[in-house]
Amino acid sequence: MIRNRLLLTGLILLVFTSLFAKEGMWIPTLLNKYNIEEMKQMGFKLTAEDIYSVNQVSMKDAVVIFGGGCTGELISDQGLLITNHHCGFDAIQNHSTVEHDYLTNGFWAKNHQEELPNPQLSVRFLDRMDDVSEKVLAGSEGKPQDSIPAIILRNSKRITTEASQKGRFEAVVQPLFYGNQYFLYVYQVFEDVRLVGAPPTSIGKFGGDTDNWMWPRHTGDFSLFRIYANKDNQPAKYSAGNVPYKPKKFFKISLKGVHPEDFTMVYGYPGRTQEFLPSQAISQIMEQGDPDKIKIRDMKLSLLAADMDKDPKVRIQYASKYATTSNAWKKWQGEVKGLKRLNAVNTKQNFENEFKAWVAAERDRKNRYSEVLPNFDKLYAQLAPYAKAYDYYGEIVQRGTDLFTAVAILESLESRWAKLKPEDQALALKSVQQRLADHFKEYNRATDEKVFAALIPMYYNDLDPRFLPEDFKALMSKTSTEKLINTLYRKSIFSDSIKLTALMTDLDLKKLKTISEDPAFILFRSLKNFYEKNVESNYTSIQKQIDGNLKTYVAGIMKMHEGRPLWADANKSLRVAYGKVEGFEPMDGVIYDYYTTVDGIMQKDNPAIYDYNVPQALRDLYHKKDYGRYGENGKMNVCFTASNHTTGGNSGSPVIDANGNLIGVNFDRSWEGTMSDLMFDPDRCRNISLDIRYALFIIDKLAGAKDLIDEMVVVN
Repeated sequence: MIRNRLLLTGLILLVFTSLFAKEGMWIPTLLNKYNIEEMKQMGFKLTAEDIYSVNQVSMKDAVVIFGGGCTGELISDQGLLITNHHCGFDAIQNHSTVEHDYLTNGFWAKNHQEELPNPQLSVRFLDRMDDVSEKVLAGSEGKPQDSIPAIILRNSKRITTEASQKGRFEAVVQPLFYGNQYFLYVYQVFEDVRLVGAPPTSIGKFGGDTDNWMWPRHTGDFSLFRIYANKDNQPAKYSAGNVPYKPKKFFKISLKGVHPEDFTMVYGYPGRTQEFLPSQAISQIMEQGDPDKIKIRDMKLSLLAADMDKDPKVRIQYASKYATTSNAWKKWQGEVKGLKRLNAVNTKQNFENEFKAWVAAERDRKNRYSEVLPNFDKLYAQLAPYAKAYDYYGEIVQRGTDLFTAVAILESLESRWAKLKPEDQALALKSVQQRLADHFKEYNRATDEKVFAALIPMYYNDLDPRFLPEDFKALMSKTSTEKLINTLYRKSIFSDSIKLTALMTDLDLKKLKTISEDPAFILFRSLKNFYEKNVESNYTSIQKQIDGNLKTYVAGIMKMHEGRPLWADANKSLRVAYGKVEGFEPMDGVIYDYYTTVDGIMQKDNPAIYDYNVPQALRDLYHKKDYGRYGENGKMNVCFTASNHTTGGNSGSPVIDANGNLIGVNFDRSWEGTMSDLMFDPDRCRNISLDIRYALFIIDKLAGAKDLIDEMVVVN
């Protein structure tokens, strides 16, 4: 009964307007004749089985979760994989030094032996997904609400244990529709993934953070990796004896190009959307959450940028941190602007009025949906002050300053050291030593000192005193910023990699006592303990109540719209989004075309600005118009926009044409449409993709890596 009702929610009626053809991230197993009919009306020429199948090879077998938060796709029968440059950025950075600056100069392996291993990188292939709602919820009917999570957890663990086949697969059960439905995802994990090629950052990140989230865009956002397996083509840890993986499927690459109204499909692993949030949540995001986080990151980014501009070593050290910090910072600004333009709170309230009317019309006037909306009013009012303290702690204490990052690594070890057996102590110490080594590789004391000096006073001044520990308030009330730096930051062992590394050798209780008496350690633990007891516990408690209320609310929406299309919020599981190639009108009097060319790169070329300093080799190719078979009418296309609904996690996703060929690599969204995680606007929400022809042009003509082109199946 549950299963049949839930499957109905995935149906798309033929009478449903084309507006919704653009919105939605659809579960591939629930693609049905209605979805496919709509897709075919837009030009799609394949079947649902071509997209996803457990009985035959399908597109899902050529798409992977890349690392922890991106998508990648196979483009050869030798395990060659393409994803975004920004998805491979950490790997490229980790292999870069001042002497071998692969970020600035690019990297291209001439053969398999030169491909660079990445110990922390893995990819996941989806083996299958199954609706396991009935199994997960078994035994929960009629039980008290506070006992249901334990039942769900127990059932889920049993399901994943069985599906993992004693470690052969990685299995996870994930909720959909806020726990009204559950799916099992079974993955095959490959841990030997090697860097094959990456263009210079001046191509792969052209325009930098200035152009991030913006259109027109001219970024060659791609990098190449290769998956390796053992001699039986099975997953294996890195070994020199491993061989290139032979995939079940890889994408053929089309040189046909893209044109207005062309069908496009994005197939990948979108991270998170929250389309069902009520008006109170949208208001809190617009008025408090996003502005607070933007303010903190404004300060941090300005300090990092100043030092990165002055010193190439600092630029390399902080390149990844800066990009990660600025990405969400800029997205939040566009999100607030978009939500205000859509009058999002009022739009949500109008829907809630419809929901209220539907509830009132139900025969059972005492149904379980009657208190949902009043509960939101009460719960979000309770959450607001804790949400502010939660955001400030996350942005400043948890991930704001490198000093506290180092402390956190040791604080976790110090708190459990005495309870560990000697052999476990040795393993834990080795892990911490490696983490600290990685940390200090991307650390500059003078830079982080400035960040610390700016953010810690902000934490003190902006938060309600009831969310701050007494010793911290006493310290800040009588200490100037200069004194804080001199007596705390500069005296802390955590700001000195040499001293801390030496202290970590043959760690014992005496050395741990020295660590625990460090001024930065004392401050961090005080802030952390107070936060966990007085902020996080209350925030989590209220948020759980909100989530429970959301589950009931969404169940009501599903019942209210039974037989009509509903798509589950993104949750890092495999999804299909489809739309068409098209430009958009971001504001009155401005119309954006659907594509950009190398001409635009040259118009932005500026050797004085790092992000716009075009490589001389690209200038030479441009002046000769030497685009090979990848150009069109004397032009070399770079990027294009389409109306596919995407979000974070879709970075690196294949953009597929009507025939199932690869035409692009998704990498961004238009700034005017970044509110699409909360509310989709078909007029302005556009995904931005790299034209695959530009990637091939860079690989072939600029890098001279024709052997990589020869691996691919290129359709003319």
